[in-house]
Amino acid sequence: MTELIPRDVLFGYPEKAAPALSPDGTRIAYLAPHAGTLALWTRTVGNTDDRVVASDPARPIRTAYWSPDGARVLYLQDAAGDENFHLFSADPDGSSEPVDLTPYPDARVQLQANDPQHPDRLLITMNLRDARLFDVYCLDPRSGEAVLDTVNPGDIAGFAEDADLVVRAGVVQHPDASAELRVRDSGDAPWRTLARYDADDGLPEPVAFSPDGATLYVVTSVDANAARLVGYDLAGGARSEVMADPEYDVQHVLVSPRSKRLVATAVVRERIEWLPLDPAYEADFAALRSQVPGDFTITSVDRDDRTWLVVSVVDAGSPSAWSYDRSARRASKLFATRPALERYTLAPMTPISYAARDGLTIHGYLSAPAGSEPRNLPAVLLVHGGPWARDLWGYNPYAQWLANRGYAVLQPNFRGSTGYGKAHLNAGDRQWAGAMHHDLLDAKAWLVAQGIADAARVAIMGGSYGGYAVLAALAFAPDAFACGIDTVGPSNLNTLLASIPPYWEVMRGTFTRRMGEDEAFLTAQSPLFRADAIRAPLLIGQGANDPRVKIAESDQIVAAMRRNGQPVTYVVFDDEGHGFARPENNQRFNAAVEAFLHDHLGGRFEPPGAGDSIEAYLR
Repeated sequence: MTELIPRDVLFGYPEKAAPALSPDGTRIAYLAPHAGTLALWTRTVGNTDDRVVASDPARPIRTAYWSPDGARVLYLQDAAGDENFHLFSADPDGSSEPVDLTPYPDARVQLQANDPQHPDRLLITMNLRDARLFDVYCLDPRSGEAVLDTVNPGDIAGFAEDADLVVRAGVVQHPDASAELRVRDSGDAPWRTLARYDADDGLPEPVAFSPDGATLYVVTSVDANAARLVGYDLAGGARSEVMADPEYDVQHVLVSPRSKRLVATAVVRERIEWLPLDPAYEADFAALRSQVPGDFTITSVDRDDRTWLVVSVVDAGSPSAWSYDRSARRASKLFATRPALERYTLAPMTPISYAARDGLTIHGYLSAPAGSEPRNLPAVLLVHGGPWARDLWGYNPYAQWLANRGYAVLQPNFRGSTGYGKAHLNAGDRQWAGAMHHDLLDAKAWLVAQGIADAARVAIMGGSYGGYAVLAALAFAPDAFACGIDTVGPSNLNTLLASIPPYWEVMRGTFTRRMGEDEAFLTAQSPLFRADAIRAPLLIGQGANDPRVKIAESDQIVAAMRRNGQPVTYVVFDDEGHGFARPENNQRFNAAVEAFLHDHLGGRFEPPGAGDSIEAYLR
C-alpha cells in the first residue's frame, strides 16, 4: 500500500506557480508563499535573486502579469471572494508598495489586451459606467490614468482588438441565444454585422486580427460539428477554414506577439495536441515534445518571440515551468510547482469512455490507487463545474488525493461538456436533471460493470454545477450513491437565474437556452423541491460572499432537509466566494471531506490536524 500523502502537500500553497515572462524575456513573475499567504515574486531567469514584490495578508494573490513595457508587475485581486477584481501594479524590485490602478468601488476589471509592442498602454474592460456592461478603457500602467476607449452599445458580451490595439470586433448574444459578430473599420467607425450564428452554433470566439487588419480569425462551429479556426475577410465577409478537427474543438490559438501571425492551434482530444500553422514553428513544437514531459501549454512569449514560457503537466507528478529558447531549440526547467510530491507514489490517470443509456459516447478520466489492480473499490464520481467546461488529462490534486486514500475516481465529461463538438454540448440543453444526470448514473454503472467499484460504496462530489449534480443525484436517484459532497452548488434553478451577477445579463440567452426558463420546468429540475427524497448523508461547503451561487442556494436546501430530519453537515466560510481560495479553508473543508468519506465508504484517512476543525464554521 502506498504512503499516505499529507493533505497539505496536495492542497497547501504551491512552492512556485503561475509564472509569467517579462517582455524582454529576462525575468519571470510568479506566485509563492510569503508570510502565511500566496504572494507575488520576481526572479531573473537563470539566477536566484528571488524577491517578494506584493502580498495581501487577507487573501492570496492568484494572478501574475507584466506591464507591456516590463517596468511593472500586474495582478488582479478581489476582496473576500466578491469577484470585483481590481488591477494592481507592483515594482518588480519590491522597492515600493503596490498601487491599485483601478480603485473603483463595486467595479470588476478584466485585462483585455497587454501587448509589448505597445509599451505605454494596455486595454482593460470595466463595468464602471453600468454594472451590467463592460466598456473598454485605455489604461496607462505607470500613472493609472484610464480613458474610456469603447462604449458598449448595450449588448456586446466580449470585444477583440487589432494589432494596433484598436477595438474592432464584438460578440453579441441575443435573448434567443443566437449570436452576431460585429466589426468596425476603425475606432470611430460604426459597428456592422459580419456574421450571424444560430443558437445551436454557440458563441463565436474572436481570437486575433491578421497583421494588416483585413482578416479576423474566429473559433466557431458554424457549418460544422466541432469548433474550427476560420478567417473572415472583413471587406466582403467571406469565410475560409484555417484549422479543423472533425470531432474535437479547437481550444487554443497561439499568435506571435512580434509578427501578429498565427503560430499554432491546439485540439484537446484525450490529451492536448499542438498543430503548427506556420512551418517556421514546426521544429519548435517537435523540440518541446521531445524535451518537456507530459502535455504542455505556452503561457507567455517575449516581445521578440525568441523565448517562450511553457507549463507542463503530467498525470502522476507535479506540474512544472520551463523556459524555451527558440534560437537553440532548448528547454530548461525553471521549477516544479509542488516538488514535495516527488517523494510519493501518485496514481496514473487513464482516459476512458462509456456508452450512455441512449448510446451517446461519454469520455472521461479514471484515477485508481497506484500499485494494484482496481477491483471492487470504494469510488468517487468527481463532477466538474460549468457545466460548459471539461476535465483534462494531467495532475489533479483531488483525483490524486482520493486515489491515494483508496478510492477509484472517475471524472466524466458528460453531455453539456465542452471540447467534443456542438452536438455533445447541445445534447445537454434543458437536461440538468435529465440526460446530464443520467450520464452520471451511467458513469457509476460503468464503474460497477467493469468490476472497478463496489456498487454500495460510491460517492458523488463536485463544485458549482458539480455541486448541483450532487444535489440532483441524491434527490432524483436517492439510492444511487452512498453519500454526497456539494461545494457552492445551486439547489433552485429559478432563484439561481434570478440572482446571477448583473454583468452576466448579456449572456442570459445562454443560461435560458441551456437550462430552460419556464418556472415550472426549472422547479421540476431543482433538487430543492425533492429535498424530502434525499436519504444519503450530505456534506455542503459554501462561501458567504459567492456572487454566482448565492449562499441562499445552500441555506434553503439545508433548511428543507433539516425540517425533514435528514442528515446534512453545512460548512460556511465568511471570507470566501465561489470556491475556497484560502488554503486554511481548503484544509479544513478537505479534512471534513476525508473523514466523511471514511465514515461512509471506508477509505483511508489522515486525522484532522490542530487547525483543521470545522466546528467554528458549522451552520
